[in-house]
Amino acid sequence: MGTKKPDIKADILAVIDRGENLSMIEPLSISAEFAQRKGLTDLAVELAVKSAGFKRSLPLAIQSSLATAIRAMNCYYSNLIEGHDTHPIQIEKALQGNYSSDIKKRNLQKEAKAHIAVQEWIDKGGIKNSVYSSESLCEIHRRFCSLLPEDLLWVEDPLTHKKEKVIPGQLRQADIQVGNHIAISPGAVPRFLSRFDSHYSALGKSETILALAASHHRFLSIHPFLDGNGRVARLMSHAITLNALESGGMWSIARGLARNIDQYKEYLANCDLPRRNDLDGRGNLSTETLADFTQFFLETCIDQINFMEKLMKPEHLRTRILLWAREEVELGSLPSQAFPILEAILYRGEVTRREILDILNVTDRHARRITSTLIEKGILTSDTPKSALKLAFPATLASRWMPGLFPP
Repeated sequence: MGTKKPDIKADILAVIDRGENLSMIEPLSISAEFAQRKGLTDLAVELAVKSAGFKRSLPLAIQSSLATAIRAMNCYYSNLIEGHDTHPIQIEKALQGNYSSDIKKRNLQKEAKAHIAVQEWIDKGGIKNSVYSSESLCEIHRRFCSLLPEDLLWVEDPLTHKKEKVIPGQLRQADIQVGNHIAISPGAVPRFLSRFDSHYSALGKSETILALAASHHRFLSIHPFLDGNGRVARLMSHAITLNALESGGMWSIARGLARNIDQYKEYLANCDLPRRNDLDGRGNLSTETLADFTQFFLETCIDQINFMEKLMKPEHLRTRILLWAREEVELGSLPSQAFPILEAILYRGEVTRREILDILNVTDRHARRITSTLIEKGILTSDTPKSALKLAFPATLASRWMPGLFPP
């Protein structure tokens, strides 16, 4: 018998584990005895009440259409945090299969489309297990990266300038440094993710809301993937709000973070600081800086709900849309019969195709022609060719219908 050859490939692929202690990412939550805890609990309760109240204030038909628009908004601002600026109108075009001839812009459109696809999967209940589990987080990463163009799957080490390819859904197998933060060794990642999941998935709803910022930072501190950690973190936080706050995807964390990006990054960096003294909690990391980030995060969420509440006030939304419709009719861009259809939908939330015949008092053929025009312009939408019609919120009209939702 021949001598067995050494398993050189296995040695090469061995992932370094320096045996870091799990206490490195403690505390994972803010303890009950910490001084700032009471004020943060009050903020968490306010956030829960506001989120539920805002969702209840919207008709079901509006909720569905708004959630679609919010996906594009969430995607835009999340990518903006990463330094990728793809306007929502370009994102909307990508969703329709209309890509830029410029390869860089086309790649960013595909990146945005990938983000929206993953968020839609999350919104429709795609995550069956704990959102904090390694399986769920790897699936989010896999779904996002598998839809990216080849050019966006390569990252360059800022020190060695060596390029490595990102494998969708695969935990990193190399050391990594982000700014001043040196992440744990790659071999330690599975252990730390297991601790991450066991802690956060065991929390009740109120504690989960209170730990929104903590789970966000601790995930980024572990930095499980070679690239894409920021997007996965924000998609994870979005998924948490869907479950713990029953937000329905009616508002976006990413918009608030992007609008305060310097503060966001400063708070994240501060959360890496070690405990300062005996008054700064009992963990390895500073509880005080985690509490500061928690306050910022919860206040940012509340601010975004307040913004959306003001934007979606029925009387204000109706006025803006109907003013726009009158102008479009006068300019000849819309048929005059479009106005009463929009007016009815704004009051009822949705109308059946049969009801449109009664509203317009026209033939079935004429009614179909009017509704087809509104659907083709992206103003109305329906779940099926025969189901009720409801408002869409196209990015091209956002500046008139929902000012401030997207950039000009």
